[in-house]
Amino acid sequence: MQHETRSEAPLSPVGNRKDIGGTVESLTAGIGPDSWAATLTPRLAQFAVVARHEHVTRAARQLGMPQPTLSRSLARLEEDLGVALFARHGRTLSLTAAGRTFLAAVERALADVDRAAESVRADADPAAGKVAFGFLHTMGSETVPELIRAFRADHPRVRFQLVQNYGEAMIERLRAGDLDLCLTSPVPDAPDLVARRLDEQKLRLVVPEDHPLAARRRIRLAEAAAELFVTLEPGYGLRRITDALCAQAGFSPKIAFEGEDPETLRGLVAAGLGVGLLPPPAVPRPGVVELAVTAPRAVREIGVAWLDGHPDTPPVAAFKRFLLSRRGQLLLHR
Repeated sequence: MQHETRSEAPLSPVGNRKDIGGTVESLTAGIGPDSWAATLTPRLAQFAVVARHEHVTRAARQLGMPQPTLSRSLARLEEDLGVALFARHGRTLSLTAAGRTFLAAVERALADVDRAAESVRADADPAAGKVAFGFLHTMGSETVPELIRAFRADHPRVRFQLVQNYGEAMIERLRAGDLDLCLTSPVPDAPDLVARRLDEQKLRLVVPEDHPLAARRRIRLAEAAAELFVTLEPGYGLRRITDALCAQAGFSPKIAFEGEDPETLRGLVAAGLGVGLLPPPAVPRPGVVELAVTAPRAVREIGVAWLDGHPDTPPVAAFKRFLLSRRGQLLLHR
């Protein structure tokens, strides 16, 4: 979960020493050269170790640093904060009330850093790391499960974070860093992305089984110019392809319904609401007839995309190589 923290007047260790609560806000609002985070972070772990030992010499030994250096670091920390964190009793120390308050926040922050470090290290693990992978709805019933099954035959412990969505939404999440790779159509062409064509899929004109065209096996798309179409909503790649193919055939489709799922559209075709230009179904659906389109050439290209210049973790690199090795063999139904 991401949290956004806004501060109209960011605290500065030089110009604005208010309270400890303000330092927490500045840590989340962004780290600049004058922020509390940049000033205090190098000394937080040292402070926590001294607080646990209540003894500078023992803490210095654990930290592997000279005792005078640690003492100067603590003094500078208190000077920067403008608050006494320790009461001195000879060679031993005890936390002041402010020190106890500060320690609780510091220990939470250090624990968060430890967890974050372990998490990103685990995600990058070559054998058991994570791949954030996006794919189209029409790839979800067979293609993606088969890809993951085949990949995990050699990488059984790699984890997948899967996102099923339409093309434009996945590209946005790719750019936001939420996805490592996405399987999409049309294959994107953008300067900030790298995309590789993997396969192509024939599109068919799907008509109700009692439609006058149902006796045909093939059709030119121009012959359907007078029909009502059921199609995906604007923004979906298949909708853009449908509009482009109809334009090549010399007409703009009359839309009876716009949806989000091709199999829902196939059901509406069976109900007689219209015809549709759709990829092959995973399982044949009763009530419809699927006609090969002879002109224009009705296909959609499927490709994989990733953010240009974005470094891959070992599991992402392995899955990318695997996808590229499946060129021409990606789809079970074409």
